[in-house]
Amino acid sequence: MTTDHTQNLLELLYRVSREVATVLDLRTVLQRVLIAAIDNVGGERGSIVVMDGHGNPLHSVIVYGQRIQDDTTQQLRATVERGLAGWVVRNRKSALVPDTSLDERWLHRPDDDVEQSGAKAAICVPLIAHEEIVGVMTIVHSMPNAFDNGHLELMQAIADQTGVAILNARLYTESQRQARVMTALAEGAVTINASLQMDDVYHRILNQASQALQVETVALALQEGPGGDFVFHAATGDNAGSIIGKRVPANKGVIGKMVREGRGIVIPALKEKNPFAKGDFFDEIESNVIAVAPIQAQGKIIGVMEAINPISGVFDPDALLVMTGIGSLAGTTIQNAQLFEQVEETQKRYRELFNDSIDPILITDWDGLILEANRKALSLCGYDTNAIRKLKIEEIHVIDWDSVGKEFDYLRDNHTATYEAILQVKDGDGIPVEVYLHNVNFENEQVIQWTFRNITERKALDALRDDLASMIYHDLRSPLSNVISSLDLLDSLLVDKDEATDSLIKIVGRSTARMERLISSLLDISRLETGQPIATQQGHSPKKLVQDAFDAVTPGTETRRQNLYKILPDDLPNIWVDGDMISRVLINLIENSSKFTPIEGNIEVGAKVDGEWLQLWVEDNGIGISSEDRAQIFEKFVRVKGKEKISGLGVGLAFCRLAVEGHGGKIWVDNDYQAGTRININLPIKKNK
Repeated sequence: MTTDHTQNLLELLYRVSREVATVLDLRTVLQRVLIAAIDNVGGERGSIVVMDGHGNPLHSVIVYGQRIQDDTTQQLRATVERGLAGWVVRNRKSALVPDTSLDERWLHRPDDDVEQSGAKAAICVPLIAHEEIVGVMTIVHSMPNAFDNGHLELMQAIADQTGVAILNARLYTESQRQARVMTALAEGAVTINASLQMDDVYHRILNQASQALQVETVALALQEGPGGDFVFHAATGDNAGSIIGKRVPANKGVIGKMVREGRGIVIPALKEKNPFAKGDFFDEIESNVIAVAPIQAQGKIIGVMEAINPISGVFDPDALLVMTGIGSLAGTTIQNAQLFEQVEETQKRYRELFNDSIDPILITDWDGLILEANRKALSLCGYDTNAIRKLKIEEIHVIDWDSVGKEFDYLRDNHTATYEAILQVKDGDGIPVEVYLHNVNFENEQVIQWTFRNITERKALDALRDDLASMIYHDLRSPLSNVISSLDLLDSLLVDKDEATDSLIKIVGRSTARMERLISSLLDISRLETGQPIATQQGHSPKKLVQDAFDAVTPGTETRRQNLYKILPDDLPNIWVDGDMISRVLINLIENSSKFTPIEGNIEVGAKVDGEWLQLWVEDNGIGISSEDRAQIFEKFVRVKGKEKISGLGVGLAFCRLAVEGHGGKIWVDNDYQAGTRININLPIKKNK
């Protein structure tokens, strides 16, 4: 190599280095390198293809003389895959092709035919930086054998000098692209998440996608359940109105391909390879170029976003990445908007039910301040909305704090409380109501809902029933007393009675005595329920009361061959009670045990001292009482459910409870007693003066 040749080569490399060192824009760097190579090597046209880190074509430029051709990457992809450039990349070696018609490495195109430009000469060299192929550069001359090894050496020198510059420009371009993507996604996140109204959310998503991608049309579809069709709900751009409402099966076309692969797809602007071009996708739109990206939420595809026909003719390399990012943002926002719509619809339905309820309903905070009242509450209480909102709930009725707990603590655990009260109205007498209250979510706040059910008619019926019952009981008592007196007189007159007559008179006597106990118990129930105190308490021997009860029930238990037992210590103290009432309590409990105890079963009555109380119990080995029935057997007209139908009105145990509680004692079913039933009562012991 001569000194002049070396000097010229160094000057060339200096000029090339200076040209590419002053810029970082990848496209500008490629243009300057390629023009410098054509000018100094002598080619008529040339190309550079830049590769990414995985060897895929990323960017390219083609120069004809001084004319630069845009958007050539897709055209040069085949050359990189199958042509001379591909061979150079795979072998990491430069190639000199004196005659392209004689070299099988050259990918022949229609313009290589003899009738066209014919055979050519070509040089192709790899662009290497830090042992990585960053691209491949090719120059072509229209005359075969126009290049020799000197041209190849010059071309290789230019490639060696510019490889690092191209790598830096590629990295700079990638960082700029990433910055654009991040900026677009950040702006998209702020814009898309600014609303929860569904129509506004659609509008913001489409506008953001349209601005970021610069396309003619953007459309958005949501899937109707898993595996369902995609239905387009919104669109913007050319012929957007014709898209809305269209349905696309989830397993067909480009959407089906996207669903199967779970990622976005770009259908490039190659009409011969684009099955969706010329109206195949939307009848009203010539869809030359399409990008499809999934809309995802919680890892599932819930919709799809379509970008159709970029204004520039092709999508930028980062278009799919931007679309996928916007789709992910859109998925979360759409799901939130759907949930918001559901909440709004639920609250709307709740408010409709609230206002249309036939019962008065009030909403208060946890301090009792009234926040809302439905129409029925306003009508019944006589206040308008503004006036009732100034009141506290305790101003219109007396709260039963035992039912709701201190500061409504019982309601905070999602419990429901109920009690009866008098609702105070603005003008007029109070109204008896049944109050139901529990905590609810009202306009995104936890509040208390009070429902007042007017029970005026029920109270009137209860009073009428009680008055009627009391009247009947009194009217029955008088003739029954006459029957009992007549029976006693008849018994005394019949001195020489035979056995049959005596037995008949005793049966009638026991029956009338039972009727008298029942009437007395019903009258006691009526008095005790109204809160009248027991005024006839005296000291009574529990042994005598138990024996009296045994005498009354023995005929019935003997008929069933049941065994009665007493466990009564000798030193039992007297109890301070109404003797007749407690005797009837014991008779009721023993007769109740007898009903549910089998033939030849056992019934035991016992007593023991428990502090200031005497505990009596009645125990049997009968069918027992279920845990569900134990809580209510002492209520009026409640009867234990069993296989056998047992006669009775269901008032005996109710009378026992009222009688015992009227003495200040208590009555309960022993929960630990497994076989049969044991009922306990506590009664006060007579105090010595």
